[in-house]
Amino acid sequence: MLRGISPLISPELLATLCRMGHHDEIVFGDAHFPGESHNDHVIRADGLRVDHLLDAILPLFVLDHVCDNPVMMMGPMAEDLANPKIAADYQKVHDGYHEIVQKHYPDTTPIGKVDKYDFYPRTKKAFAVIMTGDTRIYANLILSKGVTTW
Repeated sequence: MLRGISPLISPELLATLCRMGHHDEIVFGDAHFPGESHNDHVIRADGLRVDHLLDAILPLFVLDHVCDNPVMMMGPMAEDLANPKIAADYQKVHDGYHEIVQKHYPDTTPIGKVDKYDFYPRTKKAFAVIMTGDTRIYANLILSKGVTTW
């Protein structure tokens, strides 16, 4: 254990975050996300939710300030948005992420939305995928790393 680092962050995840360079992306997959079939570097975080990890990681992680959206969610499909429960659940997940991002980076751009079928190719190019136990629908997230300044 290290002081100042959340116990939710495993040694493997901490090393991965450290090895990432600027503009590298890391994907947070929900429990249903096909991470293993879309990236060779998968870190297991079973039992954890994406929002809890996001809140633990952002104090250590500099968001990319040169890209349009350094935080991106998988956008729901039109037929899912037509279902009021799914639409409300998605909005709740989005609002929770927004609150966490604003707590750590109040001046960052709004969370971007990436179409579901554009999200998968981005995952293939990502530095790593964190597979969580989050069972909330469309809880998938991408962070783009910036330059660490002191």
